[in-house]
This record gives sequence, C-alpha cells and structure tokens, in this order.
Amino acid sequence: MRAPALLLAALLLAGGAAPAATSDTPRAVEYVDPARGRRIPVALYGAVPGTPKPLAVISNGYGGRNTAYGFIAEALVARGFAVAAIQQDLPTDPPMATEGDLKTLRRPFWQAGADSILFAAEALRREGIADASPLVLVGHSNGGDIGMLFAAQHPAMVRAVFSLDNRRMDLPRTSAPRVCTVRSSDLPADPGVLPDPEEARRHRILVAQVPGLRHNDMWDKATTEQKAAVLGHLAACLEG
Repeated sequence: MRAPALLLAALLLAGGAAPAATSDTPRAVEYVDPARGRRIPVALYGAVPGTPKPLAVISNGYGGRNTAYGFIAEALVARGFAVAAIQQDLPTDPPMATEGDLKTLRRPFWQAGADSILFAAEALRREGIADASPLVLVGHSNGGDIGMLFAAQHPAMVRAVFSLDNRRMDLPRTSAPRVCTVRSSDLPADPGVLPDPEEARRHRILVAQVPGLRHNDMWDKATTEQKAAVLGHLAACLEG
C-alpha cells in the first residue's frame, strides 16, 4: 500500500515522532539583494517570526518551481526546520548554456544561486525565523549543483547538503559537511562529479539510487513509494 510507505518515511525523517502539523500553502516572500540588484523569491514553510529554528534551504531544478518539492519541505518542517524554498532561476535570467564546457559556463549561475542562499539565510536570521545553526541544503539538478557549490565555499555554514541528481558540480570530497546524493535511473553525472567508492567510504558520502526514479520526476510528481525512498535517504543523511 502506498500511504503507509510514505508515512513510515515521514516518521523516519521526523526521528520516529509523529509529524507536526504543517501548512499546505507556503508563505511567499521576496528579498532583493541590493549589491546584485537581484530578486530572491522564497516560499517559506514552518516559519514563525520570533521563534528561530534550524533552517533548511531547497533550490529548484532549472525551469522548475520552488514550490514543487512540498513533500520534502513538509517532512523537514515535521523535523523542526523552517524551510526556505528559493526560486533560483528567474524569467529575466539569460538562458543557461547547453553545449560546451558546462562546468565552466554554468558556474556563474551556480554562484548567483549560492549568493542567494547566503543572502536569504542572513535575512531570515535577522527576522528571527532561522537560528544560527548550520544549514541543511536540498537541491534538484541545477539546484543541487548550487547547493554543492555553496557547501564547498561555506563548509562551516552547512550541516548537510543533499542533492537530487545534480550532474555538473563536483560533490565536495569532505566529511563535514555531510554530503549526500540520490541519483536518477536515466541520466548520468559528468565525469568527476561523483566520488569513487574509496572516496565515498573515506568521507561517508552517501550515493543512493531510487529504482525507476527519473531525473525529471524528482519532485512532487514522483510516486508515493519513490517519495518515501527519497525521504528515507534524506533521513539517513541527516542522521549519519
């Protein structure tokens, strides 16, 4: 049966406790980074001004919506996080390169996303929504590339970084922060992105696969069983 599987994963992610009530509709806010003149649209889940919580940040896949990962956001809220889902690509952005040395050509987009995470996290801390503890980062595809870059640049600010099939930015070869990734069944990562087995063992990097889960279905479109598996891997990442 599908529902018990997802409930089990939610309980696991919540540390075995019954999930706390969550809001079906996130609260939309928008920040503007004056140094870059960049808008940062954010969907907030579980955010209570004046009640600082650990902060988890979700970064969407390219061309997707920041509100498309509700099953992950609500599971993190149940675990006691405030969740900020950032809309990383905007209609006014130039298109990303699809040919050539993508690791180089897409780096400015990842850097813009990493800068937006930093700006939003600082703003949410000033507002008393996020506490000062290290961040949990979750990202799909290009959003996962953004998260991995942020973790490489600001390791002391990150507790764990969890990607859903990022394909271009190398995973940091480090034990702190915890580095985890769920791979798709249909698209490979570029050479050098994933650790070899010895690197994964040495740094406790979690590399997992959900059977039948395709790259473009790694959001609320996934089946109940696939969502449960993703949440189980996320729980293992946070507890590892």
